[in-house]
Amino acid sequence: MSRICVVRQYYYPLDIRVRREVEALLTAGHQVDVVCLRAPGEPQVERTGGLTVRRLPMKHGRGGAAGYLGRYGTFLLLASLVVAVRHLRRRYDLVQVHSMPDILVLAGLVPRLLGARLVLDLHEVMPEFFATKFGRPLSHPGVRLVVAAEQLSIRVADHAFTCTDQMRDAFVSRGALAEKITVILNAADEAVFDVERYPPRPTGKRFTLVCHGSIEERYGLDVVIEAVAQLRNDLPDLHFDIYGSGAFREFLERLAVDRGVADRVHFSQGFVPMDDLLVGLSSADVGVVAMKQDAFRDLTHCNKMYEFLALRLPVITSRTSSVAAYFSDKALEYFRPGDAQDLAEAIRRLHDDEDHRQRLVVEGTRELEPYRWDKQRELYRKVVDRLLQARVGVTGT
Repeated sequence: MSRICVVRQYYYPLDIRVRREVEALLTAGHQVDVVCLRAPGEPQVERTGGLTVRRLPMKHGRGGAAGYLGRYGTFLLLASLVVAVRHLRRRYDLVQVHSMPDILVLAGLVPRLLGARLVLDLHEVMPEFFATKFGRPLSHPGVRLVVAAEQLSIRVADHAFTCTDQMRDAFVSRGALAEKITVILNAADEAVFDVERYPPRPTGKRFTLVCHGSIEERYGLDVVIEAVAQLRNDLPDLHFDIYGSGAFREFLERLAVDRGVADRVHFSQGFVPMDDLLVGLSSADVGVVAMKQDAFRDLTHCNKMYEFLALRLPVITSRTSSVAAYFSDKALEYFRPGDAQDLAEAIRRLHDDEDHRQRLVVEGTRELEPYRWDKQRELYRKVVDRLLQARVGVTGT
């Protein structure tokens, strides 16, 4: 049994990737400390079995570049102090830091200098993220500074994880060693997205598109509403259910009214309990992932794509480079990102052809097989075990 510290500048257990990896460590017999943000009403310290969650007095926030940098710096200082103090009291064998930011890996520097292994889990590609978010070219001095921080962070770590081959390739193209980075896909946890408990059961009374999660501009839900508006007269049974909450919701509600489809577009009352969400997803006909395209999203995957596939829903998705590299046209129904007309045509194809929907499910399930979470979990555990064994060999502990 090893002692492992996990650091993430977000809330636990809301971050799905962090939660799954922590559960993988716990079920492997390790003791885990999680250092994270503290939401209102949450306890500062919470213990359950081999898990201890230590929440710092900070909340997640948004804003401009200065606001991001201020919050990043404050959390880095607080997390570094907590991790160092806990390590001196009782040594950690491994510290895993989750981005963003990449430089948060320095929170594990004291344990690393004292013999612990240090791992960086790169959730995002920060140079592309900042370039697209703030409208700057990758050649901008500020973005180049983010690149330098990225590469320094990977060098400081003993090993790194990331989410797609395309993300790893981006890190390597800027100087990182390919053998130092392992891809762990954000596959759905099928203990939660369990098709046996929640089998597909569309009502047949209407043709329902569904999407869930944060309601933000980048997810392209406005494109879906525009497509629904184009099909309103031709497909009177077409509806679009949105489960979740976010800053873009009010815009989407106004858009639905403006396009005359407020009766076709249905919003949940914020985030819903998981059981209610799963019932809603399994009652739909098609899952939609309408991510908009840019330099950042051409490298990443959207978690909900894997969740739809796990529940055996046919999926319509925007064709980004990273998704097309993993799944064929036989597994997913692609449309051009941001193109409501092309999306409308894809919706019509699936609406009119039930056999086509079933073929997508069969092939999507087949192509999903090597990416399922049980396989990703074992790969993750193997890398962690190898790092822990290397530590034993070096330190003799």
